[in-house]
Parts: sequence; C-alpha cells; structure tokens
Amino acid sequence: MKPLAGTAVIGIGNEFRRDDGAGWATISLLCAREALRPLPAGTELARCDGDPGRLISLWEGKALTLVVDACFPPSAQPGRTHRWWASPGELPHPAAAGRQSTHGLGLAEALCLADRLGRGPGRLIVYAVEGADRSLGTGLTPEVAAALPSLALRIEEDVRRHGERTRRTGFEPGSPQV
Repeated sequence: MKPLAGTAVIGIGNEFRRDDGAGWATISLLCAREALRPLPAGTELARCDGDPGRLISLWEGKALTLVVDACFPPSAQPGRTHRWWASPGELPHPAAAGRQSTHGLGLAEALCLADRLGRGPGRLIVYAVEGADRSLGTGLTPEVAAALPSLALRIEEDVRRHGERTRRTGFEPGSPQV
C-alpha cells in the first residue's frame, strides 16, 4: 500500500445556489492568495459538486484533506463557521451530517462509501459555513462573503502547520489531533 502524502483542499458547492457557493468561493480566494503566499508543495486546491465519486478521487492518497462546504441549519447565523476533524476511519453519522446539505448525498455518505472501499482520506478537517440563502442565483450573501477571508487564512494555517508532516511521513498512529 502506497503511503499517504500531500494535502487536498476541496470546496464543495454550487455557485448557482447563492450561499451554497461558499466552498467554491473559498477555493477561488485561496487560489488568488496563493500567488502572494504559495502553499506547501503537494497541496492541491479543487472545487467539487459533492458527488461521492469525485470527492473520493480528489482525496484519495492524501495525508490531509480539508473540505469547505455550506450548511443551512434551522437557526442559521450566516457566516458562522464550524470546524471539526476526524482521524482515518472515523466517520460522522450520515443522517446528522446530510440533513443540512443541499446535495443529494452529503459528505458523510461519501466518507462512508470511501471507508468501505478503502479509499478514504487520511486526516480530515471539515469547515461548514452557515448560509442564509440557497435559492437559485449567483453571489453570496454579505455575511457569508465577509466570513471567507478569515476562513481562507485559517485554512492556510492548517495546511502550513500540517504540510511538512503530511508530505514526508503521513500521520503516524497516536499523533495529536488537529
């Protein structure tokens, strides 16, 4: 089995569903910022519509995967960002994670499928940005747009902090949580 290496930063969403485009907009911001502050070698930035097969192909073989997606909880505070992490093989409960997704199958279902296929990500960090509007149309609401620069900075910090470890050796058993 080939050792895990590198980092994938994946923005999930749909830019034609207003705030559901937060993941894609974050990747665009990271791409623009990378010209001034390059990310560690082995870091890939990608946009995905959330299709489980495409997600699996983006994170397969990566030691660290960061995912950015919008969520729409009942009492949303637009722009508020949640962060959680999971070790290899650790999965969220599919029903809980999928309830707030605008995708037919959510990230949790993709993780379950990948785990069963032996194609899950190494270490996983998920950022969920609370949105207000998922109607048809382009452009983020002002609150969500205002939250993305600080989110991009936080993602850059995560990638830099873990980049050297993920490029060279992967995550070793018992390594500290992110």
